[in-house]
Amino acid sequence: MLLAIDVGNSQTVCGIFKKGRLLCHWRLKTDRQKTADELAARFLTLFSMQNITFQDISGVIIASVVPTQQHAWQDFAARYTECEPLLVDGRSLETGITLATDNPAEVGADRIVNAVAAFDQYGGCCIVVDFGTAITFDCISARGEYLGGAIMPGISVSLDALASHTAKLPRIDISKPPPQTIGANTVDAIKSGLLFGYGAMVDGLTAKLAAELPDVPQIIATGGMAELIAPYSKAIQVVDPMLTLKGLSLLYEKNR
Repeated sequence: MLLAIDVGNSQTVCGIFKKGRLLCHWRLKTDRQKTADELAARFLTLFSMQNITFQDISGVIIASVVPTQQHAWQDFAARYTECEPLLVDGRSLETGITLATDNPAEVGADRIVNAVAAFDQYGGCCIVVDFGTAITFDCISARGEYLGGAIMPGISVSLDALASHTAKLPRIDISKPPPQTIGANTVDAIKSGLLFGYGAMVDGLTAKLAAELPDVPQIIATGGMAELIAPYSKAIQVVDPMLTLKGLSLLYEKNR
C-alpha cells in the first residue's frame, strides 16, 4: 500500500492507494508543531478504522509546503512504516512534465503534483484551480509544459481578514448561499461577495490566462473549497477533489 501525503498550510490530506486505486483518505488540520510520534499516534487510530497497519505500508510519498512538517512526516515514515519516503521537489523526481518557468526550483510541490495529475488524467492544455489557503492557477500546455500561473489569497484567508479587520462584520458560514446576489442584510452581503465574487474572479482570471495559451484549455478545480465555489463559476468544467492525491500516486509509480 502507498501512503500519499499532501501537507498544505491549513490542511493535510492523506490517502492510501493499493495498485493505483484510492482506498481511503483523510483531511486533517495542519499543525506545524506536530512531531513524528504525534503523527503516529493519530494515524494508528485512523489506520485501525480501515483495518490497516503500519506494516501494510510499502511506500510513502510526501508533497509539503510546510518545511517543519515535511521533516516530521519523513521521520514518521522512516520510523513507523520503515519506508524511505519520496519527496516532491520538481528536481530529483521524474514528473513527465517540463517546468518551463523562470525558476523551476521555486515552484511549490503541490503545484507540481497538480500539474502532473491534470496532464495525465485529462490530457492536453489545461488550467488547474486549487482552492486552498491560497488559490493557485496552474497552466499546463498541450506538450506537458508547466508554464506558471497566478496566486491569490484563498477564501478562508479573505473571510478571516474581513472579520478580524472590521469592527462590525461577523464571521459567517458560507456553505449556505444567499437567496440572491443583492444581499439584503450584512450576512447575505458577505456571502454574496465571497461566493459570487470568487466565482466571477475564477471566470475572469481563467479567461485572461486562457487568452495567453496557444490552445483552448480545460478548467479543472480541486482543493477543499472547489465544490463550494464551482456552482458560481461558468468556467470550471471538472471538479476533482482528489487531484493532488492522484498526482502523488502517479509520481510514486514513475519513480519507484
